[in-house]
Amino acid sequence: MAVSNRNNIGQIMRIGIFGGSFDPVHYGHLILAETCREACRLDKLVFMPAALSPHKLGSQPAPPDARVEMLQLAIGGHESFEISRSEIDRGGVSYTVDTLAEFQTAHEGDELFFLMGGDSLDDFPNWREPARIGQIATLVVVSRPPHVTPNFEALRKVLQEEQVAAALAHHVQMPQVDISSSEIRDRIRDGRSIRYQTPRGEIHPDTKTLSGRYGGISKSVNQSYAERR
Repeated sequence: MAVSNRNNIGQIMRIGIFGGSFDPVHYGHLILAETCREACRLDKLVFMPAALSPHKLGSQPAPPDARVEMLQLAIGGHESFEISRSEIDRGGVSYTVDTLAEFQTAHEGDELFFLMGGDSLDDFPNWREPARIGQIATLVVVSRPPHVTPNFEALRKVLQEEQVAAALAHHVQMPQVDISSSEIRDRIRDGRSIRYQTPRGEIHPDTKTLSGRYGGISKSVNQSYAERR
């Protein structure tokens, strides 16, 4: 899905970027996205599925098209949610700074906001070009209970004080949602229910895959989870 850089009356847009493997997308992702959209007054929130996350180089995600298809089904009907294939089409390891640089070029004049978990702050100085990330986008740091309060001091190692202040001003607390993609994959392999964890998701009793009740999800998506070990 393409992302326009102006609304209907030509005003500057506030665009949030939410990256991740989304393997698979679940209600925790959607609640986080909606909470940030509302708290930060975002005009658009773009889901950015990674080709290959630099933080998960030892794992093999589901095929990109399968993850995109699941995202399309999950966010369908939400006028402020969109999907970008930027990282998937670029291929290779998906580095945040490369993605934000592309977005900055394509959406000149708009305000960009990058969503990140509070538990990632300690490692943020080790990301590729963290200072440039802070120059391009405002960090939206999300606290997800029961994790401890984010360590904003880590940002001061690589960002300007005004950028840290902006991150503090956009600190978002989300409700506690104990759902993870890895647990969902485990439940699929074990033949346990994933109902109410993914949008319209449940286990098919014979194939132990994401059910067709996931909005008519394709056979290839189902097989990608059934075959992974």
